[in-house]
Amino acid sequence: MLSSIQKITTFAALGSMAALACTTTAFAQEAQRTLKFAHVYESSEPYHTCAVEAHSALMAATDNRFGIEVFPASTLGKEVDINEGLGLGTVDIIYTGQLFAGRAYGPIAIGGAPYMFRDYAHWDAFRNSDLFAELSQGYSDATGNRIVAMTYYGNRHVTSNTPVTAPEDMDGLKIRVPNAPLYMMFPEATGGNPTPIAFAEVYLALQQGTVDAQENPLPTIQAKKFYEVQSNINLTGHITDALLTIIGGPTLASMDQADQDALTAVLQDTAVCATDAIRTLEAELVAWFRGEGVTVNEVDRGPFIEAVRAMHNGEMATWDQATYDRLQAIGQ
Repeated sequence: MLSSIQKITTFAALGSMAALACTTTAFAQEAQRTLKFAHVYESSEPYHTCAVEAHSALMAATDNRFGIEVFPASTLGKEVDINEGLGLGTVDIIYTGQLFAGRAYGPIAIGGAPYMFRDYAHWDAFRNSDLFAELSQGYSDATGNRIVAMTYYGNRHVTSNTPVTAPEDMDGLKIRVPNAPLYMMFPEATGGNPTPIAFAEVYLALQQGTVDAQENPLPTIQAKKFYEVQSNINLTGHITDALLTIIGGPTLASMDQADQDALTAVLQDTAVCATDAIRTLEAELVAWFRGEGVTVNEVDRGPFIEAVRAMHNGEMATWDQATYDRLQAIGQ
């Protein structure tokens, strides 16, 4: 029997081949209008394969008025580019990290800060909370775009060529982080040297020694093959991360309410699909990496949490104390 990892990988490969086989012309023949869904992740990842499935679901829900074509792996630009594209109308839908959305509306970034959540249950409760709804509305008011779903991205862990099991192991470590300021909080709190590099360029940067380390969830480490150029995976679990699904304001303005509602429902189902797949992968990948000869280091997160918590409401915070206190009280 196939393991869950093999099943998901096989499904992803089939989904990717199907996606590549669908040309823009084919999509145009099916739908009266095809929406562009852009992201920076690989075509093998559940974020992409679940989004590809959304095309037929949206076609059915709108009587073929709307379809979706998904553009993976930074095809339509880096993360900053696709965020800007929402307002310009050059993309219709994106996945993006909370810290990138926080460039436009600071408080929404709180969910992407290091050690902000106790565990998955805390994150899940936040996703369904009044607080998240209020933060999403604040983002919409600031940008004209609309957050319609949040997908679990996984716990972010540090990969390196030396073990990182205590904050002092981070001292001077040149670690790649995404190009959003709050991603620097964890390295700066622990003595590391955060280095922003575009996602598509990380593998080469690790291979050439431009940086010593990077940080991402286990499914991403597998999909991007970072384990090929890093010998250690250190289970720091420093960010319980998520992707926001956002529809651009110009796109929303061009759709009637019924079609907006249909698109929102389909994208929310897509978030459930990807979240379930990522959780399944996370549960099995430690054993898989060890089977590939990678050293996976267990980590006492306590000292890391203590180092970072001192910065939660410091100069880097883009939220106020009341918002922080409300988030921490969720699920208590």
